[in-house]
Amino acid sequence: MPKSIIVVGSLNMDLVARVDRIPVPGETIIGTAFATWCGGKGANQATALGRLGAPVSMIGKLGSDSFGRQLRDELENAGVDTRSVENVDGPSGTALIETSTEGENSIVVIPGANAHLLPDDLDRYHSEIAGAAMVLAQLEIPPETTEHLVQMASAAGVPLILDPAPAYRLPAALLSRVAWLTPNETETRLLLGLEAAEVAELAPPEAATRLLNLGVRNVVLKLGSRGAYVAGQDVEAVAVSGCKVKAVDTTGAGDAFNGAFAFALVQSAMDPREAAAFACAAAALSVTRHGAQASMPTLNECGEFLRLCRDTQQ
Repeated sequence: MPKSIIVVGSLNMDLVARVDRIPVPGETIIGTAFATWCGGKGANQATALGRLGAPVSMIGKLGSDSFGRQLRDELENAGVDTRSVENVDGPSGTALIETSTEGENSIVVIPGANAHLLPDDLDRYHSEIAGAAMVLAQLEIPPETTEHLVQMASAAGVPLILDPAPAYRLPAALLSRVAWLTPNETETRLLLGLEAAEVAELAPPEAATRLLNLGVRNVVLKLGSRGAYVAGQDVEAVAVSGCKVKAVDTTGAGDAFNGAFAFALVQSAMDPREAAAFACAAAALSVTRHGAQASMPTLNECGEFLRLCRDTQQ
């Protein structure tokens, strides 16, 4: 029986308002539509893996509200093992999202039950984590829990992919135990303590080098429609082309990337460059659809779309 990929992280109900443009601070505008979608970076990445056909289980917390049942059902429908997702009294995590007609978004996350995922909870699942093929983590759970998880995975020799979102400065002791760090450009700026203008002037090779100098083993810079840049100890530095699409909703695109990248490395045994190309295709396909988990593509969809992307790039 193949080893499972374990995702440790957040589960949120996304409350999504569609607007012509993202309002500036202090401004009130009229929206064009409203919807609720199952989300949370952890649950999104688990769903991405499940849709692709990977054996995947999730560790997380849900509240005692109606959102909790919906979030669990959505994961199970995607093929995710939810036996390690526990319920606590109180509200589930939520996210308030504004999505513009250009596909850009603005997000506020309210942790809810996610704030109750503590290091002691992970200890109860030590054997599952130690026996995993790979672990995926993000930063929507308490920092001490993320640090404990990274230590556990490292001690067991299990590779861990860290999506540093929402980003904050991370200790070197944590970064040195991360197999793959996958920031976007905004997260790269925050991790390096740079101003926005400085990142705009920073070429991907230089940004990757600076991140690697923080101690992480490998880096995948997520560059949106431009693709990705991969560098580190386990891969020759290389730029990976993105797939050009008409974006309607970028919510969850980074999670689609991370889930697909993990799938490609573990399930398909792709080298990191090919895995990043596969992940770029999955992320591009996801932004052509509304919602986070609802936009996650299947394996057949990704394969066909990647072939189409390569044909247009030639």
